[in-house]
Amino acid sequence: MQTEDLIKQIEFIKEIDKLKFIQRRTKLFNSDRHENDAEHSWHLAMMAIILSGHSNVSIDVLKVVKMVLIHDIVEIDAGDTFIYDTVKNHINTNDERAAAERIFGLLPKEQAEELIAVWEEFEAGETDEAKFAKSMDRLEPLLQNVSNNGGTWKEYNVDYKKVYEKKQVIKNGSVSIWNYAEKLIEDSVTSGILQKK
Repeated sequence: MQTEDLIKQIEFIKEIDKLKFIQRRTKLFNSDRHENDAEHSWHLAMMAIILSGHSNVSIDVLKVVKMVLIHDIVEIDAGDTFIYDTVKNHINTNDERAAAERIFGLLPKEQAEELIAVWEEFEAGETDEAKFAKSMDRLEPLLQNVSNNGGTWKEYNVDYKKVYEKKQVIKNGSVSIWNYAEKLIEDSVTSGILQKK
């Protein structure tokens, strides 16, 4: 690699440090402290490695790890959109596209194109790897909210129907993890930390 490439790569590495400052609505397990995007991405990467055996089909675990490590980098520019936001839709936006092009564009051309392609694949959610990556992305905050006696569900008055609807994506990547998650959701209603309206 040329020195010019190394300089670009170091600039990218310095830029993504900003991910540590992007606060999410969810809080760490059994905690009052909000999770940041870097912590979230690391946790998903570990979950993907540990839980990959539960995927509906055989997957490229390294590709899933890449997806979950980079999927929220665009939030450095675009900010975090709360999954239960009633105003801003939690889907790929023009802001996120511009962020992807700017931030990944700091890298040498070939690496930039690769990471943008991986990010796009995650966002589309159509490949087996993207489906499993999205399963991890939906499972982690579910586990956090249960550990925090309702967490953001209670804080933002999110009801069972919305939670169930958003979490069903888990089954696209893993039916067995979805069965576990579905029981957690139902148990959360029974225990009173999630309201049915």
